[in-house]
Amino acid sequence: MRIVLDAMGTDNFPTPDVEGAVMAAREYDVEVILVGDEQKVAPALAAHNANGLKISIVHAPEMLTMEDKGLALALKAKRKEPKTSVAVGIDLVKKGEAAAFVTMGNTGGTVAMAYFRLGTIEGVERPALAAPFPTKKGSCLVLDIGANPDCKAENIVQFAQMGTIYAERVRGVKNPRVGILANGEEGGKGNQLTKDSYHALKESGLNFMGNLEPKMLLAGEADVAVTDGFTGNILLKTSEAVAKLILESVKDKIQNGSPLVKIGGLLVRPTLRSLRSMLDPSEEGAAPLLGANGLVFIGHGSSNAVAIKNAIRVAKQAAEANILNSIRDEIARTLAKAN
Repeated sequence: MRIVLDAMGTDNFPTPDVEGAVMAAREYDVEVILVGDEQKVAPALAAHNANGLKISIVHAPEMLTMEDKGLALALKAKRKEPKTSVAVGIDLVKKGEAAAFVTMGNTGGTVAMAYFRLGTIEGVERPALAAPFPTKKGSCLVLDIGANPDCKAENIVQFAQMGTIYAERVRGVKNPRVGILANGEEGGKGNQLTKDSYHALKESGLNFMGNLEPKMLLAGEADVAVTDGFTGNILLKTSEAVAKLILESVKDKIQNGSPLVKIGGLLVRPTLRSLRSMLDPSEEGAAPLLGANGLVFIGHGSSNAVAIKNAIRVAKQAAEANILNSIRDEIARTLAKAN
């Protein structure tokens, strides 16, 4: 199986990108196509012992940056001849030369590129980014986490449908419980979008359990949580920041504490490592852009090689689960019922 990796995606490209690709090719028996400036990517690859590994380089002279927005971004996305590493990589998926595309680059830019170059699955108005959140009972898939700041109720329902399929096929959850993120448990709570979506989800045929407060999400009371991209992105960034603050504060208290505190720190070190692993976004690597007419995964610009490796693993799992066709079938069935 071939997975395309944007070698120019991370903040420190191409070093962690290439290292992660080498690790993934070695551990997961996957072929990785590195897309980026060959003059920069080739030396980075040569620094590793990649003999016998299925890794190749496809040259892309340009890259997306955080400055690519608005009209300039749209023009780059619509170019007939791709030049950026994201466009070249996505086109490889579109042509059927790779099963999935992975990048740690500009999220908005990648979503735009996927929209213009791949399009969406027939019947899907807007693709959504989905990310697993750690909970007391395992994890909960939350979408949208940033692709769509403004949504309608029908978008939220489609997010729930796609999230349910991904949770079942890729994450192994049977009959996933779906909740809509809200500021109260009662069905009448929330803004107008939440209220409209609540009623639409009740009629969707999904395993809808109602409104989901953040405390309920973290308690593991749902397997899929849906919301608009504005709210989801704030939830994601706040959760990551709070997790980092807590872990760093505990570490600081132990290092600067009394000898007794330091001894206690040594005793709880295995537990703290386990907690850090659970809260570490690099464990998942990247979030799928569900609804795009091709498999696209987007991760953090600050990702290290381990995150890159895990992102490739998740992309491989999604391709093996035939997630794209499953979503196509579900959306088609829904449209048929509506007509």
